[in-house]
Amino acid sequence: MGPHPAVADVRRAVRLSLTGLAREKGALVLVACSGGADSLALAAATGFAAPRMGLRAGLLTVDHGLQEGSAERARDVVRLAPSLGLDPAEVLTVTVGTAGGPEAAAREARYAALSAAAERLGAAAVLLGHTRDDQAETVLLRLARGSGTRSLSGMAEVSGIYRRPLLWLGRARTRQACAALGLRPWDDPHNEDPAYARVRVRRDALPALEAALGPGIAEALARTARLCRDDADALDEWAHAVHAKSRGPGGELDVSVLADVPGAVRRRVIQRAAVEAGAPAAALAAVHIEAVERLVTGWRGQKRVDLPGGVGVVRRCGTLVFAVDNLSLD
Repeated sequence: MGPHPAVADVRRAVRLSLTGLAREKGALVLVACSGGADSLALAAATGFAAPRMGLRAGLLTVDHGLQEGSAERARDVVRLAPSLGLDPAEVLTVTVGTAGGPEAAAREARYAALSAAAERLGAAAVLLGHTRDDQAETVLLRLARGSGTRSLSGMAEVSGIYRRPLLWLGRARTRQACAALGLRPWDDPHNEDPAYARVRVRRDALPALEAALGPGIAEALARTARLCRDDADALDEWAHAVHAKSRGPGGELDVSVLADVPGAVRRRVIQRAAVEAGAPAAALAAVHIEAVERLVTGWRGQKRVDLPGGVGVVRRCGTLVFAVDNLSLD
Protein backbone atom coordinates (compact mmCIF):
# COMPACT_ATOMS: atom_id res chain seq x y z
CA MET A 1 0.00 0.00 0.00
CA GLY A 2 1.40 3.40 -1.00
CA PRO A 3 1.65 6.58 1.05
CA HIS A 4 -1.31 8.81 1.84
CA PRO A 5 -2.25 10.86 -1.27
CA ALA A 6 -1.22 14.12 0.40
CA VAL A 7 2.18 12.68 1.31
CA ALA A 8 2.58 11.43 -2.25
CA ASP A 9 1.66 14.88 -3.61
CA VAL A 10 4.31 16.64 -1.52
CA ARG A 11 6.97 14.06 -2.37
CA ARG A 12 6.16 14.37 -6.06
CA ALA A 13 6.48 18.15 -5.87
CA VAL A 14 9.89 17.82 -4.24
CA ARG A 15 11.11 15.32 -6.83
CA LEU A 16 10.05 17.64 -9.65
CA SER A 17 11.82 20.58 -8.02
CA LEU A 18 15.04 18.61 -7.51
CA THR A 19 15.14 16.95 -10.93
CA GLY A 20 17.69 19.42 -12.28
CA LEU A 21 20.01 18.71 -9.33
CA ALA A 22 19.85 14.93 -9.56
CA ARG A 23 22.85 14.83 -11.92
CA GLU A 24 24.97 16.44 -9.19
CA LYS A 25 25.34 13.23 -7.18
CA GLY A 26 25.91 13.86 -3.51
CA ALA A 27 24.86 17.53 -3.71
CA LEU A 28 23.40 18.98 -0.52
CA VAL A 29 19.90 20.45 -0.46
CA LEU A 30 18.68 22.28 2.64
CA VAL A 31 15.10 22.78 3.80
CA ALA A 32 14.24 26.03 5.57
CA CYS A 33 11.84 24.74 8.21
CA SER A 34 9.98 26.88 10.73
CA GLY A 35 8.08 23.94 12.20
CA GLY A 36 4.82 25.03 10.55
CA ALA A 37 2.79 22.59 8.49
CA ASP A 38 4.06 23.76 5.09
CA SER A 39 7.77 23.61 5.81
CA LEU A 40 7.42 20.51 8.03
CA ALA A 41 5.69 18.57 5.24
CA LEU A 42 8.38 19.83 2.86
CA ALA A 43 11.14 18.71 5.22
CA ALA A 44 9.67 15.21 5.57
CA ALA A 45 9.23 14.87 1.81
CA THR A 46 12.77 16.07 1.12
CA GLY A 47 14.24 13.67 3.67
CA PHE A 48 12.44 10.88 1.83
CA ALA A 49 12.97 11.92 -1.80
CA ALA A 50 16.44 13.46 -1.87
CA PRO A 51 18.47 10.33 -0.92
CA ARG A 52 16.55 8.33 -3.54
CA MET A 53 17.78 10.85 -6.10
CA GLY A 54 21.39 10.59 -4.98
CA LEU A 55 21.25 13.86 -3.02
CA ARG A 56 21.97 14.72 0.59
CA ALA A 57 19.34 16.61 2.58
CA GLY A 58 19.68 18.89 5.59
CA LEU A 59 17.61 21.37 7.57
CA LEU A 60 17.92 24.98 8.66
CA THR A 61 15.58 26.74 11.06
CA VAL A 62 15.75 30.44 11.85
CA ASP A 63 15.20 31.80 15.34
CA HIS A 64 14.13 35.42 14.91
CA GLY A 65 13.98 35.95 18.67
CA LEU A 66 10.67 37.79 18.37
CA GLN A 67 8.55 35.52 20.54
CA GLU A 68 8.96 34.00 23.97
CA GLY A 69 10.21 30.43 23.69
CA SER A 70 11.41 30.83 20.10
CA ALA A 71 14.85 29.41 20.86
CA GLU A 72 13.39 26.22 22.34
CA ARG A 73 11.01 25.78 19.41
CA ALA A 74 13.92 26.11 17.02
CA ARG A 75 15.83 23.45 18.93
CA ASP A 76 12.77 21.18 18.77
CA VAL A 77 12.75 21.47 14.98
CA VAL A 78 16.44 20.55 14.82
CA ARG A 79 15.90 17.59 17.17
CA LEU A 80 13.24 16.30 14.78
CA ALA A 81 15.58 16.39 11.78
CA PRO A 82 17.29 12.95 12.24
CA SER A 83 13.94 11.15 12.24
CA LEU A 84 13.15 12.83 8.90
CA GLY A 85 16.48 11.81 7.37
CA LEU A 86 17.93 15.31 7.45
CA ASP A 87 21.57 15.95 8.31
CA PRO A 88 23.09 18.48 8.90
CA ALA A 89 20.51 20.41 10.90
CA GLU A 90 21.16 23.83 12.38
CA VAL A 91 19.50 26.69 14.23
CA LEU A 92 20.31 30.08 12.74
CA THR A 93 19.84 32.84 15.31
CA VAL A 94 19.30 36.30 13.83
CA THR A 95 18.80 39.85 15.03
CA VAL A 96 15.84 41.52 13.36
CA GLY A 97 16.13 45.22 12.62
CA THR A 98 13.39 47.76 12.04
CA ALA A 99 13.92 48.98 8.46
CA GLY A 100 10.85 48.56 6.29
CA GLY A 101 8.60 47.35 9.10
CA PRO A 102 8.63 44.11 11.13
CA GLU A 103 7.73 41.74 8.28
CA ALA A 104 10.30 43.11 5.86
CA ALA A 105 13.00 43.28 8.52
CA ALA A 106 12.40 39.69 9.62
CA ARG A 107 12.42 38.50 6.00
CA GLU A 108 15.70 40.31 5.28
CA ALA A 109 17.37 38.83 8.36
CA ARG A 110 16.05 35.35 7.54
CA TYR A 111 17.22 35.29 3.94
CA ALA A 112 20.62 36.71 4.87
CA ALA A 113 21.11 33.92 7.42
CA LEU A 114 19.88 31.20 5.03
CA SER A 115 22.13 32.40 2.22
CA ALA A 116 25.18 32.57 4.48
CA ALA A 117 24.53 29.08 5.87
CA ALA A 118 24.00 27.63 2.39
CA GLU A 119 27.32 29.08 1.23
CA ARG A 120 29.14 27.86 4.33
CA LEU A 121 27.73 24.33 3.96
CA GLY A 122 28.21 24.23 0.21
CA ALA A 123 24.52 23.63 -0.50
CA ALA A 124 23.24 23.42 -4.06
CA ALA A 125 19.74 24.61 -3.11
CA VAL A 126 17.59 25.85 -0.26
CA LEU A 127 13.96 24.70 -0.36
CA LEU A 128 11.22 27.02 0.91
CA GLY A 129 7.74 25.95 1.98
CA HIS A 130 5.62 28.59 0.23
CA THR A 131 2.37 27.13 -1.07
CA ARG A 132 -0.24 28.07 -3.67
CA ASP A 133 -2.11 29.95 -0.95
CA ASP A 134 0.97 32.03 -0.16
CA GLN A 135 1.29 32.80 -3.86
CA ALA A 136 -2.35 33.91 -4.07
CA GLU A 137 -1.92 36.18 -1.06
CA THR A 138 1.23 37.69 -2.57
CA VAL A 139 -0.54 38.46 -5.85
CA LEU A 140 -3.47 40.14 -4.07
CA LEU A 141 -1.16 42.23 -1.88
CA ARG A 142 0.81 43.44 -4.88
CA LEU A 143 -2.33 44.04 -6.91
CA ALA A 144 -3.58 46.34 -4.15
CA ARG A 145 -0.38 48.38 -4.54
CA GLY A 146 -0.94 48.84 -8.26
CA SER A 147 2.07 46.73 -9.17
CA GLY A 148 3.16 45.86 -12.70
CA THR A 149 3.52 42.55 -14.51
CA ARG A 150 6.81 41.55 -12.90
CA SER A 151 5.52 42.19 -9.41
CA LEU A 152 2.24 40.37 -10.09
CA SER A 153 4.21 37.32 -11.18
CA GLY A 154 4.53 36.54 -7.49
CA MET A 155 7.19 34.25 -6.10
CA ALA A 156 9.39 32.33 -8.51
CA GLU A 157 9.63 28.56 -8.35
CA VAL A 158 13.40 28.94 -8.70
CA SER A 159 15.27 32.10 -7.74
CA GLY A 160 19.03 31.68 -7.49
CA ILE A 161 19.75 29.12 -4.82
CA TYR A 162 16.15 29.12 -3.58
CA ARG A 163 13.46 26.70 -4.76
CA ARG A 164 9.75 26.58 -3.89
CA PRO A 165 8.46 23.07 -4.64
CA LEU A 166 5.01 23.58 -3.14
CA LEU A 167 3.76 26.58 -5.14
CA TRP A 168 1.16 24.37 -6.85
CA LEU A 169 -0.09 22.68 -3.67
CA GLY A 170 -2.61 24.18 -1.27
CA ARG A 171 -1.97 24.78 2.40
CA ALA A 172 -4.62 22.23 3.35
CA ARG A 173 -2.64 19.54 1.53
CA THR A 174 0.47 20.09 3.63
CA ARG A 175 -1.58 19.79 6.80
CA GLN A 176 -3.02 16.52 5.54
CA ALA A 177 0.49 15.28 4.81
CA CYS A 178 1.68 16.16 8.32
CA ALA A 179 -1.33 14.41 9.89
CA ALA A 180 -0.76 11.29 7.78
CA LEU A 181 2.91 11.18 8.88
CA GLY A 182 2.09 11.80 12.55
CA LEU A 183 3.88 15.14 12.55
CA ARG A 184 2.61 17.93 14.80
CA PRO A 185 3.24 21.34 13.21
CA TRP A 186 3.65 24.52 15.21
CA ASP A 187 1.14 27.28 14.49
CA ASP A 188 2.81 30.68 14.61
CA PRO A 189 0.49 33.16 16.38
CA HIS A 190 1.72 35.86 14.00
CA ASN A 191 -0.19 34.01 11.28
CA GLU A 192 -3.43 34.96 13.03
CA ASP A 193 -2.55 38.54 13.94
CA PRO A 194 -4.73 40.97 11.91
CA ALA A 195 -2.09 43.67 12.37
CA TYR A 196 -0.36 42.06 9.37
CA ALA A 197 -1.78 42.77 5.91
CA ARG A 198 -1.08 39.21 4.75
CA VAL A 199 -3.15 37.83 7.62
CA ARG A 200 -6.07 40.09 6.69
CA VAL A 201 -5.85 38.90 3.09
CA ARG A 202 -5.78 35.27 4.25
CA ARG A 203 -8.54 35.59 6.82
CA ASP A 204 -10.86 38.13 5.18
CA ALA A 205 -10.11 39.00 1.54
CA LEU A 206 -9.65 35.54 0.02
CA PRO A 207 -12.70 34.02 1.78
CA ALA A 208 -14.77 37.04 0.66
CA LEU A 209 -13.66 36.53 -2.94
CA GLU A 210 -14.48 32.84 -2.74
CA ALA A 211 -17.93 33.65 -1.35
CA ALA A 212 -18.63 36.21 -4.06
CA LEU A 213 -17.05 34.52 -7.08
CA GLY A 214 -16.97 30.84 -6.21
CA PRO A 215 -14.21 28.40 -5.28
CA GLY A 216 -10.83 28.22 -6.96
CA ILE A 217 -9.66 31.81 -6.39
CA ALA A 218 -6.27 30.77 -5.01
CA GLU A 219 -5.66 28.45 -7.96
CA ALA A 220 -6.68 31.19 -10.42
CA LEU A 221 -4.37 33.75 -8.80
CA ALA A 222 -1.48 31.27 -8.87
CA ARG A 223 -2.10 30.66 -12.58
CA THR A 224 -2.21 34.41 -13.13
CA ALA A 225 1.16 34.72 -11.40
CA ARG A 226 2.70 32.15 -13.72
CA LEU A 227 1.28 33.83 -16.83
CA CYS A 228 2.53 37.21 -15.62
CA ARG A 229 5.97 35.74 -15.00
CA ASP A 230 6.15 34.34 -18.53
CA ASP A 231 5.10 37.71 -19.97
CA ALA A 232 7.52 39.62 -17.74
CA ASP A 233 10.40 37.32 -18.72
CA ALA A 234 9.69 37.94 -22.42
CA LEU A 235 9.43 41.70 -21.94
CA ASP A 236 12.62 41.78 -19.89
CA GLU A 237 14.49 39.92 -22.63
CA TRP A 238 13.20 42.37 -25.24
CA ALA A 239 14.09 45.33 -23.03
CA HIS A 240 17.61 43.97 -22.55
CA ALA A 241 18.14 44.01 -26.31
CA VAL A 242 16.66 47.51 -26.67
CA HIS A 243 18.80 48.82 -23.84
CA ALA A 244 21.94 47.50 -25.52
CA LYS A 245 20.91 49.08 -28.83
CA SER A 246 19.95 52.47 -27.39
CA ARG A 247 22.69 52.95 -24.80
CA GLY A 248 25.52 55.33 -25.55
CA PRO A 249 29.04 55.29 -24.06
CA GLY A 250 28.03 57.52 -21.16
CA GLY A 251 24.84 55.65 -20.32
CA GLU A 252 22.62 58.02 -22.32
CA LEU A 253 19.69 56.51 -24.24
CA ASP A 254 18.84 57.16 -27.89
CA VAL A 255 15.35 58.68 -27.96
CA SER A 256 14.63 57.47 -31.50
CA VAL A 257 15.19 53.85 -30.46
CA LEU A 258 13.00 54.21 -27.37
CA ALA A 259 10.22 55.88 -29.35
CA ASP A 260 10.02 52.88 -31.66
CA VAL A 261 9.15 50.23 -29.03
CA PRO A 262 6.03 49.55 -26.91
CA GLY A 263 5.69 51.39 -23.62
CA ALA A 264 6.14 48.23 -21.55
CA VAL A 265 9.57 47.73 -23.09
CA ARG A 266 10.51 51.43 -23.04
CA ARG A 267 9.72 51.81 -19.33
CA ARG A 268 11.86 48.78 -18.49
CA VAL A 269 14.80 50.27 -20.38
CA ILE A 270 14.36 53.60 -18.59
CA GLN A 271 14.22 51.89 -15.21
CA ARG A 272 17.40 49.95 -15.94
CA ALA A 273 19.23 53.11 -17.02
CA ALA A 274 18.05 54.94 -13.91
CA VAL A 275 19.32 52.18 -11.63
CA GLU A 276 22.65 52.11 -13.48
CA ALA A 277 22.91 55.86 -12.88
CA GLY A 278 22.47 55.39 -9.14
CA ALA A 279 18.73 55.55 -8.44
CA PRO A 280 17.76 52.95 -5.80
CA ALA A 281 15.57 50.32 -7.45
CA ALA A 282 13.32 50.00 -4.40
CA ALA A 283 12.61 53.73 -4.40
CA LEU A 284 11.81 54.04 -8.11
CA ALA A 285 8.04 54.29 -8.52
CA ALA A 286 5.87 54.22 -11.63
CA VAL A 287 5.41 57.99 -11.40
CA HIS A 288 9.19 58.49 -11.75
CA ILE A 289 9.51 56.21 -14.77
CA GLU A 290 6.47 57.75 -16.46
CA ALA A 291 7.87 61.26 -16.00
CA VAL A 292 11.06 60.23 -17.77
CA GLU A 293 9.05 58.43 -20.45
CA ARG A 294 7.26 61.69 -21.26
CA LEU A 295 10.63 63.09 -22.31
CA VAL A 296 10.35 60.56 -25.14
CA THR A 297 6.63 60.38 -25.91
CA GLY A 298 5.44 63.87 -24.92
CA TRP A 299 8.43 66.10 -25.52
CA ARG A 300 7.58 69.81 -25.12
CA GLY A 301 10.91 71.14 -23.96
CA GLN A 302 10.54 69.91 -20.37
CA LYS A 303 13.29 70.52 -17.89
CA ARG A 304 15.09 68.00 -15.71
CA VAL A 305 13.18 65.06 -14.19
CA ASP A 306 14.36 64.27 -10.67
CA LEU A 307 14.63 60.64 -9.54
CA PRO A 308 15.44 59.10 -6.14
CA GLY A 309 19.10 58.94 -5.22
CA GLY A 310 19.87 62.38 -6.57
CA VAL A 311 19.66 61.21 -10.18
CA GLY A 312 18.37 63.64 -12.77
CA VAL A 313 17.33 63.07 -16.38
CA VAL A 314 17.19 65.55 -19.26
CA ARG A 315 16.60 65.22 -22.98
CA ARG A 316 19.56 66.57 -24.90
CA CYS A 317 20.45 66.24 -28.61
CA GLY A 318 18.09 63.33 -29.16
CA THR A 319 19.21 61.41 -26.09
CA LEU A 320 18.12 60.92 -22.48
CA VAL A 321 21.03 61.84 -20.23
CA PHE A 322 21.12 60.40 -16.69
CA ALA A 323 23.42 62.00 -14.11
CA VAL A 324 23.77 62.57 -10.39
CA ASP A 325 23.30 65.98 -8.77
CA ASN A 326 26.95 66.98 -8.85
CA LEU A 327 27.03 66.72 -12.62
CA SER A 328 25.46 69.49 -14.66
CA LEU A 329 22.33 68.68 -16.61
CA ASP A 330 21.60 72.24 -17.61
